[in-house]
Amino acid sequence: MGRYIDEILQPGEKVLYSTNAHWIFYLPAILAWVVVLALAAASVAVPPMAVLGLPAAAVIAVVALYFTIKGWFHRFTTETDVTDRRVVHKTGFINRHTFEIALDKIASVEVDQSIPGRLLNYGNVSIVGMGEVPPQVIKTIASPLAFRSAITAH
Repeated sequence: MGRYIDEILQPGEKVLYSTNAHWIFYLPAILAWVVVLALAAASVAVPPMAVLGLPAAAVIAVVALYFTIKGWFHRFTTETDVTDRRVVHKTGFINRHTFEIALDKIASVEVDQSIPGRLLNYGNVSIVGMGEVPPQVIKTIASPLAFRSAITAH
């Protein structure tokens, strides 16, 4: 399956910058897998705990697998690109949501980062168009400052 941006590029249009949803979407899965490993290790270290620990680890492993697949699917189905003409953002696979805005129609680009976002280099980006168009928000994007720079460099 090809990338969405490759399917919609106009003749002569070039992709200048591409980014994706940040890996932080995997955090629930990572935490669940840590709990699974802790329960499994405790069950091995303390044999009487194995009666409850291993079944609990198995149940949490199913939850961890769900969160892993959910995070992967979100990242796999999300694309954000800056071309020499426009910004394109696409999410979803079957229920697809896209927006495109011409670079010359962008009034400002706002970046909102929390403290963890600054430390791990992710944040929300709001693209404000000219006129009455409401801002388009791209949530939890990787490298939001580089993304803003790619837009404002033109």
